[in-house]
Parts: sequence; C-alpha cells; structure tokens
Amino acid sequence: MRLLVVGSGGREHALVWKLAQNPTVERLYAAPGNPGMAGVASLVPIAADDVAGLVSFAEEQRIDLTVIGPEAPLVAGLADQLAARGLRVFGPRAQAARIEGSKVFCRSLAARLGVPMARGESFEDPDLASDFVKTMSPPVVVKAEGLAAGKGVLICEDHPRATEVIDQMMRGGAFGGAGSRVVIEEFLQGRETSMLCITDGETILPLDPAQDYKRIWDGDTGLNTGGMGSYSPVPWLAPKTRQAALDRIIRPLVQGLNEEGSRFCGCFYAGLMISDGDPYLIEVNARFGDPETQALMPRMSSDLAEAMLAAVEGNLSDYKLGWNDTACVSVVVASEGYPGPYETGVPVEGIAEVSSGEVVVFHAGTEETGGRLVSSGGRVLSVSALGTTIPEARDRAYKAAGGIGMRGKYMRTDIAKGVS
Repeated sequence: MRLLVVGSGGREHALVWKLAQNPTVERLYAAPGNPGMAGVASLVPIAADDVAGLVSFAEEQRIDLTVIGPEAPLVAGLADQLAARGLRVFGPRAQAARIEGSKVFCRSLAARLGVPMARGESFEDPDLASDFVKTMSPPVVVKAEGLAAGKGVLICEDHPRATEVIDQMMRGGAFGGAGSRVVIEEFLQGRETSMLCITDGETILPLDPAQDYKRIWDGDTGLNTGGMGSYSPVPWLAPKTRQAALDRIIRPLVQGLNEEGSRFCGCFYAGLMISDGDPYLIEVNARFGDPETQALMPRMSSDLAEAMLAAVEGNLSDYKLGWNDTACVSVVVASEGYPGPYETGVPVEGIAEVSSGEVVVFHAGTEETGGRLVSSGGRVLSVSALGTTIPEARDRAYKAAGGIGMRGKYMRTDIAKGVS
C-alpha cells in the first residue's frame, strides 16, 4: 500500500508515525513533511496548498490513499480533485469542509438542526457587530468567520475590547479575508473538551476524548494559539455526556451535511463546552485536531490505515476502534514570542536523548539547515508521553520537554495539571 500524508505539522507527524505501523505500507510519503517524519516517510517538496502539484504526484506515484492533515487544502478542494481522478482520499470534499471553513455556515446549519450552542449572530457590518456586542454580558467571544490557523477566536473581557477586536478584524484586516465577517457569541462557562470521530458519512466512530489548551499563558489566559498541549483520556467527562454529545451534536451535523448533499468522509472534530453535564458546540473542524492528535495516536491500539480505508470505502459499520489502557500528555514547545512575532532558525537539540518507548517527540515547526535542526515556526515540537495515569504521563512529558535544548523556548506549565 502506498500512502501520502499532506501537511507538515505536529498533527501530520503523529499521523505519519501511526500509519507507518501498518505492515502492508510499501511506501509512505509526506508533503511537504518535516525532518521528524524523515525516519519513516519520504519527504516530498510540495506545499500543502499546492492542489495541482499534490494531485499530479498522487497520480504519478499511484497513491492508494491520501490523508489530508490541514484544513486549508480541504477547503480548497484537494479531496474533490483527487476523487475526480479515481484516487482514494481520507478527508471531506470542499462542500462538507465548509463546516470548518465558514463559521457562518456552521452556525446556520447547527441552528437549523437544533444543536445546542452559545447564543450568537454573524455580521458583515462592523457597526452592527459592535451594536450587538452591547446587548451581551461580557466576556464576549469574537470569531473571524474564515480560517485563521486557530488564532481567529478572541475572548473579550469587556465591551470596549470586543469593539476593538471587531475593528481590527473587519477594518484592519488582522486576519485577512477570514475576518471580513465575524461571529459574535456569548461566553459559555464550563469545561472544554474535544471529540474527534472517524466517519464515512453514515457510521460514526468516536475516538477517545481529548482536551487541548488553546490560550498561550497558564490558567487559560492570553491570546489564542493553535494549541499549547493536550491530554487523553478525559476522566472527568462522563459516559452519558459523551453519548449526549454524539446524539445531540455530532450525529445531527453529519446527517445534516448528508441531507445537503455534502457527505462527510474523514475526521469530524467537535469542540465542546460541558456545562452542568450538558454538551454545547463551540466549533467544528473538518480534520484531526492539533494538538489532540499528538495525545491520541500513542494511545490508539487499532490500525489507523485500516480505519481510514474503511471510512473511504463505506465499511465503517464493520469496524471498531481500540485503545490502550494508558494515558498520554502532550506538551507543546513553542518559540519565544508566539503567537506574536518570533525568531526562527534557532537550533533545537536533545530530541534523541529524551525519546523512549514512553516518549515520542513530534515535530511541528522544524527544518534542517546546514546539517542542524532548527526552528521554523511558532509551535516547534509536541512532546508526548505515556503513563499508567495522567499524572505519571504529565511528569514524564515535562521531564522530556525540559531536556529539549532551544534558546528562548516556551511551554505552558499547567497542561493536565490537577487531572487524575
């Protein structure tokens, strides 16, 4: 079997790492990949958003399955182009990927289906958006309508700050075209978690839940990031709440897309707020979460390639996912200054020394220059560690992350803190 994974981040490294464990994989490619993947995959210098280049490569190399990691190529129609050429692809078509690419579309669909979520509205006029903010009790959530690399959601503590953020997005172009429209929502109180599911559009197979940490500073303060760490399983999430999320949120949305002629085949990600035991929808992603994937893949006992192929071929009803009886904590090592301006080209050392059977270091923003591994992004590494308990995994992850040498490295210190 010949596989291609599209993307270059920590999520894609975790997927490559897991897919490489399938004994029938003859060739595994990553485009463009990163240095951490080079040990198990052939790196292909094609950008993740180069749809034409990726399709040509998949055809030329007779790829049996393409796995699309990031959201941008999904929204751009990479899955459509591959499928049109008779190639198998794990990832939704562009019409279905709108559920992530357009927060307005997602809210509209969820509202029509009666999915529980925060009160809110979408706006194209910044003045109307600012007026609506004044009708809400702070804090207020302001979301850029389109894709913004996980940074387009800001929690504003008061009305002046919300108005300022609206102005920055809609008049100042802070997120480019992604902020030309905004969604204004009430801030839900509770505990946040993520439920990822593999689906063929009919059968839905939930992965074990995971929790990520989106904001830059300890205590969930500061700006939103692409994610600063995660853990799995989520012991405080009751089975009945998981089932409620599946029945009231995930299944209606997947079926709603089907009814619109937008069958969803891939990984369906629901970001949830759990309030008084009830789940509410915060966001939907049309792909594996980052950094949740880095905490989930080390725990998965099932063969990921088989599960993906079952989804593509519509055979998920005969498939079950298995999980090791372990916990995993993943800590992101970031560049100083992220998510604002940061330095790149900083040497990264010590990965081999901290890696073990219980610790896997997934590369996110690295490259090789002059024979040295250096940083190339804001989130540089995800250090994932297994343990019999979450506290044990947490201790192991932080010890390993502490052994990574990188000038100015930054990590949150509270990933999975207090979870047992």
